[in-house]
Amino acid sequence: MPHPDSLAAPEILTPRLRLRGHGSTDLAYCQALWGDIDVVRHITGRPASREETWGRLLRYAGHWRMLGYGYWVLEDRVTGAFVGEAGLADYQRDITPSLADYAEIGWLVSPSWHGRGLATEAVRAILAWGDANLTKPCVACLISPDNHPSLRLAERLGFRLWTQTTYRGDAVVLYRRDGGTGDGSGIKEASSI
Repeated sequence: MPHPDSLAAPEILTPRLRLRGHGSTDLAYCQALWGDIDVVRHITGRPASREETWGRLLRYAGHWRMLGYGYWVLEDRVTGAFVGEAGLADYQRDITPSLADYAEIGWLVSPSWHGRGLATEAVRAILAWGDANLTKPCVACLISPDNHPSLRLAERLGFRLWTQTTYRGDAVVLYRRDGGTGDGSGIKEASSI
């Protein structure tokens, strides 16, 4: 059953994951994720406060309400355990080149779930959903050049190097992917099963 405060995000099932919208009851899980220096090392470089994490959850809900896409919670389908989060966003970043024509994809998996291919499984499902539902033709991702696992994941899922640039004074690598090339094998929206 979907969380009552996350009805705008469709539920997606993969072989091992349930992707669902964030709810207010996810604050503690998200705080643990965003508060872990090993998780945020290549993103913000510092753990997020509870207040910052709450603002992030509200921003996720706003994406779904205003844009029709956003982030999902990743849960283990067998145990219901919180695995991480991933999704699509429009952050209106002040960056060159502009990301205005792109939905931006991102992913985070709790360290205890690393090494199992769950980020790949989640991102593949999100790309397939995006190919079927987004009006923006392309998806981009912004990755720290030191985040080798995320660089490999992006390349494995069809993203190609776009450019190297800076964002807020830090070096970043931009990857992009043309729409319509997602592999939706093994996923179903929960409403269709």
